[in-house]
Formats: sequence, structure tokens, C-alpha cells
Amino acid sequence: MNRDNAFELLKNYVKNPKLISHCIASELIMRKLSEYFGENEEEWGLAGLLHDIDVEITNADPKTHGQVSLKILSDAGIPEKVIEAISRHNEYSSPMPRITRLDHALASGETISGIIFATALVYPDKKISSVKPSSVIKRMKDKRFAASVKRENIMECEKIGIPLMDFVSLCLDALKYADLEF
Repeated sequence: MNRDNAFELLKNYVKNPKLISHCIASELIMRKLSEYFGENEEEWGLAGLLHDIDVEITNADPKTHGQVSLKILSDAGIPEKVIEAISRHNEYSSPMPRITRLDHALASGETISGIIFATALVYPDKKISSVKPSSVIKRMKDKRFAASVKRENIMECEKIGIPLMDFVSLCLDALKYADLEF
């Protein structure tokens, strides 16, 4: 499945513009991570773009989110390793732990977008391009800031060999020119 078809599939299931922006941000981050690791950019991009395809169907229920998408994605012809990573991105519903580089990249990459968006919102111009990596890391240390963002998921970047500062820099670089609603 190509990116345009995947985006149409996403829009069939996700209507909230902010959730769509989150999925696009996750896609951009995953594409940047695929480049960093020399992985398949299209597959990694699909994982980011489609990881929350069932979030509105499941009403973001942590016990089912990520699992309802399995049939949708399988029927759409998404590669099995992408489906598995999407299934594992929500550790509360997944029967399997995250084990692959793609699994950990998706969990950390999609999660960091939330704290990046929240950090941008406290900047005077509210632009991601103005956000500094040190600001994101500072905000991560404050558990009250963007409290719903699971810092432990972001820290999985280190399980795939990227130090936190480098990971934040890479993710900011992936998003700096994106015009996303957050």
C-alpha cells in the first residue's frame, strides 16, 4: 500500500484533525528514524501514520486500542511487521512485548510527538521550528507537564541505541517544517 492510500484509509477511521496531525507527526518521525537506521522508509512511515487507526473505534481504550486495528490493516495489505509494531505500540493491549527496533522506534517516536507539541505551545510563536531539544528534555523532567505523555516510552529510544538528546534532536528535525494542527 502506498502512502496516499494509507492516508485515505486513516481518514476513513480517524476524523479528529488533531489525531490526524499526531499520526502525520508520527509518520514523519518514523521516516526520519528509518533514515537514521537505514531501514525501509515506506514501511516505517506506514507504521507511524497508521498506528492509531483504531483510536476512535476503541475510544482510546487501553485494553483494546492497537488490537482492533489488526484486521483493518491486514485486510488492507499492510506488511506483517508493520502490523505487529502497531499492535505492540500500546503495551496495555498487546499480548506481546515490544522486541524489534521497529517496535521500540514506534513506541518512542509516536509518544514524543505529544511532548514536542506541548512544548511548542508554551513558546511565544507556538512553532515546532522554534523548540530546542534542551527545552523538550527539561519539560520531560516535569511530570506535571503534558502529564499523560509516558516518559518511559520515549526513553525506549535508548533501547535502540539513540541517546535521548540525539533522539529529541532527530524528532524535532523531522517535524520542523510540518504544518500540523496541535
